[in-house]
Amino acid sequence: MNTRQLLKRVTLTLAMVAVSTVSSFAGVTATPQDYSAVESLQRVFETVAEKVKPAVVNISTVSEIKFKHPPIPPEFRDFFQQFGVPFPFDNFPKEFKTRSLGSGFIVKVKDGWAYILTNNHVIDKATKIKVKLSDGSVYRAKVVGKDPKTDVALIKIKVGNKKVPTVQLGDSDSIKVGEFVIAIGNPYGLNWTVTHGIVSAKGRHGLGLNPIEDFIQTDAAINPGNSGGPLCDIHGRVIGINTAIVRNAQGLGFAVPINIAKKIMNDLLKYGKVIRGWLGVYIEDISPEIAQKFGVKHGVLVTKVMSGSPAEKGGLKSGDVIIRYNGEPVKNVTDLQLKVINTRPGEKVKITVVRDGKEKVLTVKVGQMPGSGKVALESMLDKYGFAVQPLNPELKKKLGIPKWIKGGLLVTEVKPGSPADDAGLREGDVIIKAGLTPRTLKEVKSADQLAEVLKKAGTSGVLVKVLRNGGIIYLVLNPEE
Repeated sequence: MNTRQLLKRVTLTLAMVAVSTVSSFAGVTATPQDYSAVESLQRVFETVAEKVKPAVVNISTVSEIKFKHPPIPPEFRDFFQQFGVPFPFDNFPKEFKTRSLGSGFIVKVKDGWAYILTNNHVIDKATKIKVKLSDGSVYRAKVVGKDPKTDVALIKIKVGNKKVPTVQLGDSDSIKVGEFVIAIGNPYGLNWTVTHGIVSAKGRHGLGLNPIEDFIQTDAAINPGNSGGPLCDIHGRVIGINTAIVRNAQGLGFAVPINIAKKIMNDLLKYGKVIRGWLGVYIEDISPEIAQKFGVKHGVLVTKVMSGSPAEKGGLKSGDVIIRYNGEPVKNVTDLQLKVINTRPGEKVKITVVRDGKEKVLTVKVGQMPGSGKVALESMLDKYGFAVQPLNPELKKKLGIPKWIKGGLLVTEVKPGSPADDAGLREGDVIIKAGLTPRTLKEVKSADQLAEVLKKAGTSGVLVKVLRNGGIIYLVLNPEE
């Protein structure tokens, strides 16, 4: 008996049980076959739980929030001193720590590292990330990369030769509304909780939760702490990352489709950043009235084309209605966004538009979304615990930077206790050159260049040439282990 036949039989059995409950006074009872069908479904849920739970992890984080108090006028301080009262603002904390809990699941083990998918909001801005496995062992985690646009993050823990279980990733595009799903996570800190329900809807967007939304909606119970945990089909394959709930509502949970998460994970592992296609247009959904005026049944309206963008070079104009992308119908704004960002930059695509009542096919070479590498860059610098900004002519003049320094990066923040702090880097330093050895030292003019050097260094450390107070010093930056 295949799965669909089993589900049909269980559904029929449940209906019969309901009828028998209502008609119990008439002597109607469930048969052994009825119980057998229900027990078969129960065993499916038990099997999924036993298969997936060992690869689900508990994630706990610590974040530091700093306060910047406004300057207090001297006369205000004098007022308190007149009456011999301690100035109250002197005791105000400059920072405090927050803690949070979430979930994740192990997707890959390579070279002694276990890679874990979770939500970006679970680990965002965290200074410490700890991962607890199902066997109770605890590890310090590192951020591989994160993507706030889809709320997906990839972290890793050093497990060495230890054998740890991994999940099987499914195909979120093939799931159907009404299918049974199982959610596993740590709601309210209650570790490894299993709930089940169905796929209530697909392609949910416009919720205002993420910049890019294509959620799976489910009525499987999802609560705070479930974030980052897996949503599985009845075969134990992960088809989504549990992400959000609607406050004050029951049965409304949302998960990021695993196909979206897989692309982000693969990009982070291969390129160190998320690569997305880009057209450079402002678009909006069309109402039935506008659709009638333009003579179309579906599509999106182009309201503005960015100057110098791939769309402008390809001939797209404001007022065009995009109805097909590479031959596939365009349903709405989210549909087009997903089609474009999943296209590899540099690829040429056919875009069909309706212009002046006539269809027109344009060939557009897809570009790379500006800022695609920003997230991975921030993660790389976060690993060392510092932040930088490029030096422009105005800033150089203000800081008195010598004219012989053509590039350079101003250190704007150094986290206490971080590798950068341990190396002696300070706020106000100017990083002039970076390299793996003295011979490979090269000028750095952008944060991207510095991040690339840090990435290549691995665990060997990076040599940086620094300008401080008019003098030159050399430091070695080692990543935190």
